[in-house]
Amino acid sequence: MAPTERKSILLSFEKPLAELEARITQIRELAEKNDVDVSPQLRQLEARATHLRQEIFANLTPAQRLQVARHPRRPSTLDYIQAITDEWIELHAIAVLVKTIRPWWAVLLVWMAALW
Repeated sequence: MAPTERKSILLSFEKPLAELEARITQIRELAEKNDVDVSPQLRQLEARATHLRQEIFANLTPAQRLQVARHPRRPSTLDYIQAITDEWIELHAIAVLVKTIRPWWAVLLVWMAALW
């Protein structure tokens, strides 16, 4: 497994969608291998997958929403920062500042340091 390729973690309500997407991938590979044009059928299956995704995520229960929010593969703040910039300097002194200075001063100092 490549470093960028991680095993997908599926939640119970995502399994029908994952099965449909796996079937689409399998059909696409077979069509390419046998030089068969199945693009209309693939478009139909992809539209069905899109509709199923919208239906699943529009009707989540509160417990399922919590599962999505706590999903291990959910991006963290550091993931977004690394995607936005190549130059990231983590300021370790901020934890000390928050404990010793009023929190709004700490936030002000963080912004000042970022603009410096």
